[in-house]
Amino acid sequence: MKSGSVAVIGKANAGKSTLVNALVGEKVAIVSPKPQTTRDRILGVLNEPGAQIAFVDTPGIYRSKTALSDMMMRTAENSAKDVDLILFVHDGHKGVAESDIALMRHYLSFGIPMLIAYTKIDIMPAENIPADAKALYEAGIGCTVLPVSARRGKNLAKLKAEIVSLLPEGEALFPEDVLSDKSEKFMIAEIMREKILLRYDKEIPHGVAVLVNTFKKREGADMYDVDLDIICEKPNHKAILIGRQGKALKETLTHARKGMEDFLGCKVFLTAYVKVKDDWRDKANLLKEYGYEDAGR
Repeated sequence: MKSGSVAVIGKANAGKSTLVNALVGEKVAIVSPKPQTTRDRILGVLNEPGAQIAFVDTPGIYRSKTALSDMMMRTAENSAKDVDLILFVHDGHKGVAESDIALMRHYLSFGIPMLIAYTKIDIMPAENIPADAKALYEAGIGCTVLPVSARRGKNLAKLKAEIVSLLPEGEALFPEDVLSDKSEKFMIAEIMREKILLRYDKEIPHGVAVLVNTFKKREGADMYDVDLDIICEKPNHKAILIGRQGKALKETLTHARKGMEDFLGCKVFLTAYVKVKDDWRDKANLLKEYGYEDAGR
């Protein structure tokens, strides 16, 4: 059989997590329209007849401003050095810039087979695709470029087939029932963070961490008790997260609880508290406490 690991690499907000979820067929990573949604290296395993693909979803390439974002960039860089294939995800509707070409050349220099998923073709003029493919070819990007739409499912079967063709022969890396390397507790925290990203603007959602204190299924009941802390960086951020008379937080928790219930397949009793930890994104001890291990060192 064909079996191997695939690092999913690309700029922030290129659609990497949406694509991985669509390819795997399950939610293994949260998504939002904002950069830096993915903070961790997340594994999503796809089993196909005669093949197993272990997708490694990575943080989007982004200009570092904090210790957390520095760590995210190291995670992305190192995740692409020990895989069988690099799947470079390019946001097609933004065109092709010199910075895109430079980034592709950088990852091609690793000497690992690379494939380009040219995404979001459902929201761009079709005539732009051949022009961009030609620009990449003329710039010396000599790997296959596959236009896809994760949201519409366009060309995903072709993309899977192309990935499988580039993987080595070998035994399965994971048991067939393994979908991800992340726990349900991790995903509960991520779903909470996803709803915050979708609900709030500007810097506030990027300065939020979620710490799950309790994640436990009730005995004899089809329900989980979830108690968590929402960590922010400044007192005024806390006020915005909570909102007037708690309205903003209540609405966000309602959406988060629904997302958790959809993920777990049962009811959730959710409680949450907003706490302030000044500039936690630049403090190594707090990064570790909130689950952000530095895989790049």
